[in-house]
Amino acid sequence: MRVRYLSTFEVAEKWGISPRRVGVLCSQNRIPGAQQAGSRWIIPEDAEKPADARIKSGKYIKAKNKERGDITNGEYIFARYC
Repeated sequence: MRVRYLSTFEVAEKWGISPRRVGVLCSQNRIPGAQQAGSRWIIPEDAEKPADARIKSGKYIKAKNKERGDITNGEYIFARYC
């Protein structure tokens, strides 16, 4: 059986996202089977769109300085188990 590959543009149209986003997902190794052919990405036709990894709960906690008990450099940490 021969695997058919699609371009980032074809996959973007199929998944309803931008070609740039498909390229980013490929470079982050989030699309199984994606390969780089020269400067372009080729994606297997049967590859599934990766789940959205953005934080959806909106729960963030401020990172506290251990000595002063305040924010360090304005950093925020996501509280996964709040």
